[in-house]
Amino acid sequence: MELLTSFQQKNREAIRLLLQRYAARQKPVLLKGELWDQFEAFCETRDGEQLKGSPLEKLVSQTQEVALSRSWVYFAMRPQTARWQYARIHTETMQLEYVCVSEYLRFKESLVHSEGPEDGWALEIDLGPFERTFPRLQESRSIGRGVEFLNRRLCSQLFHELRRGDKRLLDFLRLHQCQGVQLMLNDRIHTVEELRAALRRTDDYLASQPQDAPWKVVQHDMRILGFEPGWGKTVARKRDTLSLLSDILEAPEPGNLERFLGRIPMIFSVVILSPHGYFGQANVLGLPDTGGQVVYILDQVRALEREMQQRLEEQGLEIQPRILVVTRLIPDAGDTTCNQRDETILGTENARILRVPFRDDQGATVNHWVSRFDIYPYLEQFALDVKREVLAELGGRPDLIIGNYTDGNLVATLLARSLNVTQCNIAHALEKNKYPLSELYWKEAEAQYHFSCQYTADLIAMNSADFIITSTYQEIAGTEDSVGQYESYSSFTMPGLYRVVNGIDVFDPKFNIVSPGVDPDVYFSYSDASRRIRSQTEQLAQLVYDSPPGQDRIGVLRDRHKPLLFTMARLDSVKNITGLVEWYGRSPALQQQANLLVVAGHIDPAHSNDAEEGSQIAAMHELIRKYQLESKLRWLGMLLPKALAGEIYRFVADGGGVFVQPARFEAFGLTVIEAMASGLPTFATRFGGPLEIIKDGVSGFHIDPNHGDKAAERLAAFLQQAHRESGKCWREVSANALQRVRDHYTWKLYAERMMTLSRVYGFWKYVTNLERDETRRYLDMFYGLLLRKRSQGILHQRGKHPPADVMGTTPRASFG
Repeated sequence: MELLTSFQQKNREAIRLLLQRYAARQKPVLLKGELWDQFEAFCETRDGEQLKGSPLEKLVSQTQEVALSRSWVYFAMRPQTARWQYARIHTETMQLEYVCVSEYLRFKESLVHSEGPEDGWALEIDLGPFERTFPRLQESRSIGRGVEFLNRRLCSQLFHELRRGDKRLLDFLRLHQCQGVQLMLNDRIHTVEELRAALRRTDDYLASQPQDAPWKVVQHDMRILGFEPGWGKTVARKRDTLSLLSDILEAPEPGNLERFLGRIPMIFSVVILSPHGYFGQANVLGLPDTGGQVVYILDQVRALEREMQQRLEEQGLEIQPRILVVTRLIPDAGDTTCNQRDETILGTENARILRVPFRDDQGATVNHWVSRFDIYPYLEQFALDVKREVLAELGGRPDLIIGNYTDGNLVATLLARSLNVTQCNIAHALEKNKYPLSELYWKEAEAQYHFSCQYTADLIAMNSADFIITSTYQEIAGTEDSVGQYESYSSFTMPGLYRVVNGIDVFDPKFNIVSPGVDPDVYFSYSDASRRIRSQTEQLAQLVYDSPPGQDRIGVLRDRHKPLLFTMARLDSVKNITGLVEWYGRSPALQQQANLLVVAGHIDPAHSNDAEEGSQIAAMHELIRKYQLESKLRWLGMLLPKALAGEIYRFVADGGGVFVQPARFEAFGLTVIEAMASGLPTFATRFGGPLEIIKDGVSGFHIDPNHGDKAAERLAAFLQQAHRESGKCWREVSANALQRVRDHYTWKLYAERMMTLSRVYGFWKYVTNLERDETRRYLDMFYGLLLRKRSQGILHQRGKHPPADVMGTTPRASFG
């Protein structure tokens, strides 16, 4: 600060000119990219050259956004990952001073909300005071490793309490039952000392028994000693599990505790919530609000069922786990199965999709599809209906509830609170990062997007969850240069509604990184010839090269010997397919090296009922005409069957092509790991999950969608090098991509971690005060006084009556 102040005094005029340059943009808020580009351009001038390498350059490099008025320039700085500072400079005096987050947000509000009170008063949301005594991570590098931290911190607490004879561990072990059968411990053991003694006697007894003997051989004597089924399938497994518990009682150690909890049979049924879009197993992908989340959940379910079955079997229990994916029933479902109440999930033994309809305020079923932005008025009643249906289906409450996306996480919150069940949240994508400054200008977008409901629901669900799963670190806390999706909820303002000064704390140990995988039966290496089906390859060759243009395909590739530059995604502005086409059109070098293959959306805008997709379709046609790409680009406006969707990556790899994912932002990037799992070198956006999935220059390449010409240069250079070296560098990247996926991105690894986390957080929730009751009561008020009213307002905007108070005849402060 002192160094910067001294620099200011010597360079007042240069700084004044820089601030004027920012003001000339005529925007109240400038974001990091524009801010830095203007700074670099100014430093190239005679007036600004002295700012190079200066303390001011460091300040600007750390700044995520700047808010400007005629008299003041406010800086929101992020000197380290997930750590923020705020400062302001007066445009006349050049005086620099630090301000608090509340003052910074108040100033931003004043720039866009002239109707606000003169004193800047606003409803402030501050959850910070509730977390003062709760264990919290301190280092940025530890973010996303919450369960490790929690185990380390609380093991010593558990040890101290056990020395005092605390019974909570005993009560926890006696808690477990399934289908009326008592598991783990019975009532013959009353104290920790009795448990220690029983462990010693039982180990002596089991040492004399055949080590491969099952429960039925030793059950009589073990029950007399105080033990019930669940310790292991064989005597050897039982002894190992009992030994882990004995070590924990002697001196709790995080690793042993996690291994022990991972063996406890406590997860027999799981409810997974995904209300929006069309959730089905066929003919749904590409429909509005329906994409990668459906694929994720279906693959997740198959992996979780296998893991649950394996763990129960290893613990000696002949119990079939159950998984219910609960979604919305849509009577007007077209040629999908979304109008069926019940659907078995293919590839599972006992997992099903359960569909529950939305109901209006008269109790009538809502027949039509409702956009994910418009569904908030229906979610509370939906949660009550889901509760009734789930209890009936399972014959009791589930052992774990997993929410997906904003709407599913909100319903998970309502349901978990009511049933007192461990709650896991998975965001997949948070809209706030997709729409820069959307919170600041929420009123302008409210009629279409209802961000006031969405961001409020996010805050409530995030803070209510027992644990949160993210696919990558950056999803939580971003990078050195970019803000994480969850981090963006730490502080923000929605002028005229509320101001968040402490919303979500990314240092909270509830965050855990558990990356998804891909279906290994569909996505495997192009070199695995024994698994490939020749007819699929021939069908793709026909689609890409031979079939004439028509309703769902356009372009004819003149030179079929060139490798393919391949991309596949929804056709929306965030996925940036049109951006890639423009990069290709502007780059003669890239056109010389490769043809472009696009699988996305529809060819005819009349076939789309999505306005954003329609505009992207029109842009695609205009770009093809503008750059005369009819003989260099093939556009397939169709949804490929799953088998062909896997084979197309291998088909492109056969010809030495590459996959490109050009999104402006990508929360994770399932297509990225699909391509890598197929051995196809991949170029993907540096904004979002691909930044972590790919090791740049080793297992793939990062590209900046804001600098498409440079991305095109990198693509052309790689393909040219591969051609010169007879594919050597191509094969190296391919092999590294395959290894990267095997090591980090498989559904087996995902399921193992998810099942362990659910047990660990369930345990700590039971034996300590992880309920955070004060926080949740605050959130109850937030929900009742704000979100419910905003949700009802959506129906008012459409000329409908708001729903009845389904939680009771009078306003209530509690979800459950």
